[in-house]
Amino acid sequence: MRSGHRLGRPFGWLWAAYGTSALGTWLAFGAFPLIAIQVLHAGPAQVAALSSVGAAVGAAVAVPLGPWVEFRRKRRVLIGADLVRCAALLTIPAAFALGVLSFVQLLLVSVVVAAADITFRAASGAYLKTLVPGEHLLVANARFESTSWTTTIVGPPLGGAAIGLLGPVATVAADAVSYLLSALGIRATGGGEPRPERREAARTRAGDLLDGWRHILADATLRPLLLNTAVFNGLVMAADALLAVLMLGELGCEPWQYGLAFAVPSIGGLLGSRLARPLVTRFGQHRVLVVSGALRAPWLAGLAFVGPGAGGLLLVMGVELGLVLCCGIFNPVCATYRLERTPTGRVARTLSAWTVTTRATTALLTAVWGVLGGLLGPRTAVGLAGVLLLATPLLLPRRATEPPAEPSAEPSAEPEPAQSRA
Repeated sequence: MRSGHRLGRPFGWLWAAYGTSALGTWLAFGAFPLIAIQVLHAGPAQVAALSSVGAAVGAAVAVPLGPWVEFRRKRRVLIGADLVRCAALLTIPAAFALGVLSFVQLLLVSVVVAAADITFRAASGAYLKTLVPGEHLLVANARFESTSWTTTIVGPPLGGAAIGLLGPVATVAADAVSYLLSALGIRATGGGEPRPERREAARTRAGDLLDGWRHILADATLRPLLLNTAVFNGLVMAADALLAVLMLGELGCEPWQYGLAFAVPSIGGLLGSRLARPLVTRFGQHRVLVVSGALRAPWLAGLAFVGPGAGGLLLVMGVELGLVLCCGIFNPVCATYRLERTPTGRVARTLSAWTVTTRATTALLTAVWGVLGGLLGPRTAVGLAGVLLLATPLLLPRRATEPPAEPSAEPSAEPEPAQSRA
């Protein structure tokens, strides 16, 4: 796992491209809520709507894109998705400079970015599976996870400092540039990608739209794993939106403090991603998946007790450290588990269905928790999300089953780099 050349030069470029865009994403961590709060003076319900509506509509737009991606060269799709995200994000600083930035524009950009992100994730998983042998998928996923947490450690403090000096719009511009650099890195991976088998599939068949979900629902382990992931991610992200309102509003935290509260605990995610492979080697993939998935659940409830000052920041850091350590182990094991159970020619559709489901669930729960935050207050709503998370281990797959046999050669396919603790 230490030798970087083992997975080949094309993977190295893909890894570098991922690291660049991940750093840009974390530099702009919380930028949209900050713009909504500080520039457009939005309240809790609008901040929650910004996350929920953008994700929900973006997920709906992305539904037909999974089958479309499946039967096209993934490298071209990846480059196109990066360029779309870059162009959409650049409209934010342009509108701000002209004095015409509005909440509606933030919503529209979030929709475009969400749809492009789902498309990118579906294609990147499929592309990775063509670059890396099956026995090295966990190594590749662990490297993506490790890179994700490394950029999480570095990005938010730098982004918080940039926001303090230049404002949140500047970090959005930096994120846009990172997508441009990512596109250049993916282009550098070179050719050699297998041609998808169904060339005539320029027209997406109606059955293709549901094919990813059919595969997941027919698999006795992927089905509960998707349900667990969707509910867990949704509750964590819903609580995060309200935690931003609580810390930046009621508790009066500075942007750099807010960024630091999430950056420091990311050391736990980096450690967890390093532990994933040795733990799987010793205890087995299924056991590590279930135990690490269960250990993610108890932490979030502690955020309901966050207070002002240094003590409050330390509490957030401690809770987040435990949460992301468990997620750092779980995420690459889950991504590998999912890849191994998905035939190569169906990876893009499966990943698209998976991401659409988790994003739509997150959007729904974020909207609900936005209403709850307005009625009960952000602190109580965050605590309620933490209590409900305690039940999510019941949704994990209880028995390990053999992955289905890979059908005869049909080019295409996957894993999705983990980009956040959820």
